[in-house]
This record gives sequence, C-alpha cells and structure tokens, in this order.
Amino acid sequence: MAETITIEAPIPGVFYRRPDPDTPVFVEEGDEVEAGEKVALIGVMKNFHDITADTDGVVVEFLVENESEVEAGDGLVTIEPN
Repeated sequence: MAETITIEAPIPGVFYRRPDPDTPVFVEEGDEVEAGEKVALIGVMKNFHDITADTDGVVVEFLVENESEVEAGDGLVTIEPN
C-alpha cells in the first residue's frame, strides 16, 4: 500500500460526513476523490467549513465518527494518493 495522506481539522468544531441528516454522506471509504473535492464539514456555531481532499486518490479511512467533536490538528480522513 502506498503512503497515505491524512487530512487534519483546520479548526475545532463538530465533524460531519453529510451536509444534513437526510442527505447521503459526501464520500465513503473506498471512494475515489479529486483534489479539492468536499469530503466532510466542520461546524462551529452554525457556520460550516468545507473539508476537502488535498490530492486525487482513494478514501482509505475516516479517523473520527460523524458528529464527533474535533480539535484543530486532529486527523479526520486518510487518502491514498493515485
């Protein structure tokens, strides 16, 4: 397996894998993503910050559960670059 890249939380807040409870998740483990593609959100006081892929690749693993509180610098998602 190639070396993976970990996307880290840029800010503290609540981690969301979907834009709202009635909508599918942005991506699943095993999905291919492109650089800049939205993979999650972090919510802070009803403001939302997009979490995007840094590179083209495959989502390997989510490191935190949906709706978990995260701190800046926490690992969120690992991607194996193409």
